Amino acid sequence: MTSWHGGTRGAVRGIRVTWQDVRRDLTAAGDAARRAWAGPGRERDLAVQAVKGALAAWVAWAVAGWWLHAPVAFVAPWVALVLVESTVYRSVAHGLQQLAAIAAGTVTATAVGLLLHDTVAAMAVVLPSAMLLGQWRRLGSQGIYAATGALFVLTDDSVTVATSAARLGEALFGAVVGITVNALVRPPLYLRDTRAVLRDAAREAHDILRAVADGLAEDGWDAEQAGAWHERALRLHRLVEQARSTVDWGRESLRGNLRGRTGAPPLPGKGYDDALVVLDYAAVHTAGVTRTVREAAAGDRPARRPDPGLARRYAEFLSQTARALRYYSQSRFGDECDDDLREAVAQLRDTLADLRRDLVRSTTDDPDEFATYGALLAQAHRLADQLAASGA
Repeated sequence: MTSWHGGTRGAVRGIRVTWQDVRRDLTAAGDAARRAWAGPGRERDLAVQAVKGALAAWVAWAVAGWWLHAPVAFVAPWVALVLVESTVYRSVAHGLQQLAAIAAGTVTATAVGLLLHDTVAAMAVVLPSAMLLGQWRRLGSQGIYAATGALFVLTDDSVTVATSAARLGEALFGAVVGITVNALVRPPLYLRDTRAVLRDAAREAHDILRAVADGLAEDGWDAEQAGAWHERALRLHRLVEQARSTVDWGRESLRGNLRGRTGAPPLPGKGYDDALVVLDYAAVHTAGVTRTVREAAAGDRPARRPDPGLARRYAEFLSQTARALRYYSQSRFGDECDDDLREAVAQLRDTLADLRRDLVRSTTDDPDEFATYGALLAQAHRLADQLAASGA
């Protein structure tokens, strides 16, 4: 009885947590709806894409089902709906792949169905082949529609060439409708997201370096705090990778887009590529610094905790690096402050040169300790060089 009540209480606690999660999700959804209504942004882009998908399906059904009374009219709105993609280019590319997959599955299923005259036997023969065909790399993520197209044929009341031909025609019509709606009705652009993600990555790099610098300057850091810094540094690397993916996505949204760049922030040549390179070096440098600090704090490695004087000088370098990154972010994604950036980079180089001399004088003959400091200095030099090149 006790275990039963304990299990019941655990289940009730699980339900309570689930409802809290639901309320939190509903609140987040309400906030997203308010942001979509208030002004341009990702939430409004997603809402528009949803409306466009519904519009494409409605148009395809109105023509194929209501007006033409096509025998398999449902195929047209189904294909139109799934082809309202995140970018016009992706909509076209996926449309061609999906049509090829549907055609392959439909033709194969029709031929086998007419030959065997038995649905169960035809499925046993066709579906394994269709699933294997779906793995063909040229069909990409649309390969699954080979098996779907085959199922639509084999589960119909009768397998005929005319019905299969009509099904392919409806799929083609739906693809045309979906691609056309995506290209003509507010084509998607994602450069706002690109700028925001890059700015967030730069801000996070600045905040981590400032936190580490303050901790080293006060000489009050411990293993737990150093571990938290390192976890943030690892998340920064993932944030930079997300920024890289978003940059590629934003550029893809311009391919085949009838709006071009109208209404979107300008793409400043290779500016986003330069920002990704700088943020890459910032993520690598930050991870290296926090890893070294964490290992020194743990006390389970030969490398000793740096002396307070050396730690304070390195903290000054980290603080200036964070300041340079802040100016870099503002220069690339906000207010113009190129002069401040150049001044910050110049000070960073001077501090780095002094730190290099101090580290050489302060380190012992321990090869592990010397290698650790050498790696940190190499990363620091590369980051300073990238900031200098980007701020020139």
